[in-house]
Amino acid sequence: MDFIAGLLLVAFLGSAESGVGPSNSSSSFCTESKECLQFELVCKTDEYEVRHYSPTRWVSTDAEAYFMGVGAAMAFRRLFQYIRGANEGDVKFDMTAPVLVKIPEETKMWEPAIYTLSFLLPSAYQDSPPAPTNDKLYFTDMPDMDVYVRSYGGWMLSVTSRLHAHLLTKELQRTQAQYNHTYHYGVGYDSPLKLLNRHNEVWYVAEGDPVCAVPTETPSGTPTPDTKP
Repeated sequence: MDFIAGLLLVAFLGSAESGVGPSNSSSSFCTESKECLQFELVCKTDEYEVRHYSPTRWVSTDAEAYFMGVGAAMAFRRLFQYIRGANEGDVKFDMTAPVLVKIPEETKMWEPAIYTLSFLLPSAYQDSPPAPTNDKLYFTDMPDMDVYVRSYGGWMLSVTSRLHAHLLTKELQRTQAQYNHTYHYGVGYDSPLKLLNRHNEVWYVAEGDPVCAVPTETPSGTPTPDTKP
């Protein structure tokens, strides 16, 4: 292999493993942004799907509020100002998809919760994003991970997000899937101006090998398809 061919191979492998890419190469619900979070579909059931995500970098901020919608609105303004030039270098770049809201599982009605909103950084700024001028913003490095995903339409509100999170956890318990119980993600792909065919998701981060089927009981000593005698 000559030097030029080697460089092309490295460039190809780098792009194949990138977690951020053109929206038309990822999924049908990335319709309003040039770049979108890429994923590999691991398996799918009638109730949820399992996706694998490569490591990515996000710009994040926290907001304390009694309701997710209120906290997300506060945080969204800070992040939008960042991508419109409120950073060192006055760099402006396009919005990407999706937007993540990290929602704690254990919240009390009489106490506000901390919601973390994150924007996906474009591929050009994944390695070296401009530093924010607002000290309430910081960068989050999302690890290589598998997630359980439940999709739904309409608007991502506190009530709808909690409802679909409950339906997803109910199904994960039925399949005996292991996942992080301390938080989940509310995931939105559309701008507030879009009225029809909206797409939202609930994510739980998988722990261990992902599960897409109800475990079957086998007689004692009989190897299952996932074990070796």
